[in-house]
Amino acid sequence: MLRLPDFGYIKPKSLKEAATALADMGPEAMAVAGGTDVYPKMKRGQFGPRHLVALRFLSEMKGIRPDNKEGLWIGAGETLTAVAENRAVAELFPALSQAAGLVSTPQLRNMGTIGGNVFVDTRCNYYDQTFFWRQAAGFCMKKDGDICLVARSSPKCLAISSSDTAPVLVSLGAEALLVGSRGERRVQLADLYRDDGMNYLVKRNDEILRGLLIPREVEGWRNVYLKLRRRGSFDFPILGVAAALDFNNGGECRHARVVLTAVSSAPKIVTDASRLLEGKKITKELVEAVAESAAKAAHPLDNADLDYWYRKRMTKVYVKRALASLSGCEV
Repeated sequence: MLRLPDFGYIKPKSLKEAATALADMGPEAMAVAGGTDVYPKMKRGQFGPRHLVALRFLSEMKGIRPDNKEGLWIGAGETLTAVAENRAVAELFPALSQAAGLVSTPQLRNMGTIGGNVFVDTRCNYYDQTFFWRQAAGFCMKKDGDICLVARSSPKCLAISSSDTAPVLVSLGAEALLVGSRGERRVQLADLYRDDGMNYLVKRNDEILRGLLIPREVEGWRNVYLKLRRRGSFDFPILGVAAALDFNNGGECRHARVVLTAVSSAPKIVTDASRLLEGKKITKELVEAVAESAAKAAHPLDNADLDYWYRKRMTKVYVKRALASLSGCEV
């Protein structure tokens, strides 16, 4: 049986106090909310903090509130179950409700938070193992080693982003509100990710995600999330497709965003989707072209479940399904 190592548990009374604690203790401390990713990785020796700063009791990180001026506010401390079952989320952004409801199992969704899923650690078959397994195989560069075992000549870690909710939020243009020891800042969620399996977030270690804002202007957009995994529950995505489309009264597509997950170390925006679809009525040929472009942009590797060539082919299939479901176009 794997056991948690000894650690100090700090229970701050405010976000500011939590950020200050993280700044003061530096790499020896980590923030924890639901703990569904942190605690198992501490047991496996992937994370080794001496102190955990608890966020789950902070009311500043709670609440799901529609705002007529700015949009829909979702506190980072809300559980995935709360997000999936919220009426406003389901009515305005069914893709986010779908994505949150597809994460893991009901028990873990009851504990895990939307903030934790948005910033969940990147994954890899060579990294997500016990310490003894990794020691026997030879440590990888993400933890204790010097090379990427997926591609030994790679100068960077190739662990993949496996968040279900992040691609949906990126497709909807969500903003993140970060609180740190130096104050608060608001930034586009998409700008916080970097295609590097080790350093996949562009934020300071003391910065905490307070909440997410989905802007008012995307309300009314059609949106969907499709997930590929081996089993019908529990598994992380080996491919996820988030799509958001906006149509005018004439049936032309005004705005289009397609974002993939589990095909790189960050949510992958298919830039050609906007170029190909916007200003046009969606046809079978256009859907085919976007799906082909998405498949070319996807670069799955041999570091997750199922064959990576199969996952690349499924990118095309799932993008076609997503766009067909939103446009009504038969493919």
